[in-house]
Amino acid sequence: MKTKYINLKEEYNEEKIKEAAQDILNGKLVIFPTETVYGIGANALNDNACKNIFKAKGRAGDNPLIVHVNNVDMIKQLVEEPNEIEKTLINTFYPGPFTLILKAKNIIPKSVTAGLDTVGIRMPSNKIASKLIEYAGVPIAAPSANVSGRPSGTKIEDILKEFDGKVSTIIDDGMVDIGLESTVVRVIDNKVRILRPGKITKEDIEKLRIEVEIDKNILGKYDGKEKVLSPGMKYRHYAPNTKCMMVYSKNEESMVNKINELISGKNALVVCRDKNFDKYATKNKIKMGSSLDEMAHNIFSILRQVDNYNVDIVIIEGMQKDGLGLALNNRLLRACEYNYIEI
Repeated sequence: MKTKYINLKEEYNEEKIKEAAQDILNGKLVIFPTETVYGIGANALNDNACKNIFKAKGRAGDNPLIVHVNNVDMIKQLVEEPNEIEKTLINTFYPGPFTLILKAKNIIPKSVTAGLDTVGIRMPSNKIASKLIEYAGVPIAAPSANVSGRPSGTKIEDILKEFDGKVSTIIDDGMVDIGLESTVVRVIDNKVRILRPGKITKEDIEKLRIEVEIDKNILGKYDGKEKVLSPGMKYRHYAPNTKCMMVYSKNEESMVNKINELISGKNALVVCRDKNFDKYATKNKIKMGSSLDEMAHNIFSILRQVDNYNVDIVIIEGMQKDGLGLALNNRLLRACEYNYIEI
């Protein structure tokens, strides 16, 4: 298959978006930008097209897909009537980096829901994503554009390496804005349960005077006892090929000292905050950024870079467990396959 490449990062072109929308309607796969990460999309109402997403990614069939919409009327076609808390979440966080698990109608194929009676609904704020859905006139099912298990696609260079020749169209909008996938939540017993943390934080939701709880799998291994309600809960995710370890302490000096101890005499790479860069006794090191937003924006690109260093192990500074730090910790724990030390 010859993949069509559409460059919109320098000049916005609606005619090109219409071409890609026609590919969606024709049952083909289109990689497109969102504000979070790039997605690999298909017509969410076309069972065969959605099954091709799983084939292209090498994704397990029991891992549900998120469905992207661009207006409230489209949501009504796909799910049962939301309750009052769900309506509040929709009115507050749509459009944006937020996915809400709702009761699915039968119109949605089982390949999308992984056989569940629920589906994750997201309304992206990225203009190209919104227009793609509008011109297609159908919801678009789209997980992150990466081979399953690998870091999510945030830069077009990485996406081309993995999907050129495997999808019909790739739309290039440059580096994404946020860099982490959407927050995924479900309302259970009048509480909001965060299934996957993201840019919209626990603290953001609590401002609505709604009780919020964190799913036990966010900072722990999936125990296999419950069905997977959200992407990012069950499988090895975000991981480079090189072995990784995360080290964290509330006392930053203790964390730095421990990492220096671990890398002593080893062929290691350190991934750290900008301010700690010069504190590590190795020539192999990468700056993550100086703020949580900056580190979130960079982390998946960095996790892809580490394999270029030809080291035996990568040691990554851990994050605080609140705000956006919770989302970063969640991604890093999975990238490290739960190989971490907390002091």
